[in-house]
Amino acid sequence: MKDPALLAVGATLLCAVFAIAGLHIYLSGKAQRQALEDRLSATGHHTLGRNRRFTAVDRRIRRTRLGKKIQLKLAATGLDLTPGEFFVYMLATVVALWLIAANVLAPFFGPIAGLVGLWSANTFLNWQRQKRIEAFINQLPDLARLLANGTSAGLALRTSLSMAADELEAPAGDELATVSAQLAVGRSLEDALDELAERLPSRELVVLVTTLILSNRAGGTIVGSLRNLTETLEERKETRREVRTMLSEVNATAFTIPCLGVGAMLMLNTMNDGALSRVTGTTLGQVLILISLGLYAAGFVVIRRLGKIDV
Repeated sequence: MKDPALLAVGATLLCAVFAIAGLHIYLSGKAQRQALEDRLSATGHHTLGRNRRFTAVDRRIRRTRLGKKIQLKLAATGLDLTPGEFFVYMLATVVALWLIAANVLAPFFGPIAGLVGLWSANTFLNWQRQKRIEAFINQLPDLARLLANGTSAGLALRTSLSMAADELEAPAGDELATVSAQLAVGRSLEDALDELAERLPSRELVVLVTTLILSNRAGGTIVGSLRNLTETLEERKETRREVRTMLSEVNATAFTIPCLGVGAMLMLNTMNDGALSRVTGTTLGQVLILISLGLYAAGFVVIRRLGKIDV
């Protein structure tokens, strides 16, 4: 035991055993984590009913900041897409628009079309999110009515929320099911409702959430407040519908103007083959094209601003 050589050999073997055991534990934990991520990705709230595509891309992009932002936006839209699928589809759309613009118009328009593709992807997510918010707002009167009926029958607010999740269709049913699941695992009612208001921000939902939280804290009668809120939400629903109908022509004009500009360039290039290539072949032509495109974009933004009225 006093031989230094034997001590060195024993210490080396012991370190090797520890290293092998540590490597085995690390690889086992990594495999379990990957299996858990795959299972959550396959059985998530918006990912039921089909096999997922581009799983390798999805696993990698979820670890990035861009992937986390895409995942948060997709969670608020209700789309049956994973971040990896959306990223691949977005990249394919950008490449397709780049090639089409470069071949149909001129090579100068390829990068511009790619940027338009990126903007369109983000706009599509925002539009889907707003569409889901609008659908949820339209269901708020029914939700307030169900909560008022359940509370007046002597049910707890948590039970009323669970019953409303079963009665209402998507998106309200899905969102309330998420809230009920959070409450079932021990999350507080205030945190669950606040997260719901953050996912689907709207004045109507904030009022409803505030009413529920204050009534839950103070322990007062919630039935009368919910019934009054139901009538108010019904009136706001009709008002929003009338305003949307009145502004439909303005919103259509905002999209028509850029389409006219693109149509004019296509017509010019068709009548005089290669005209856009010759125009964009000089620095002055490129600057003028960028200025004109900027003016079209400014007109689109201004008209959209004029047609945006918060009710």
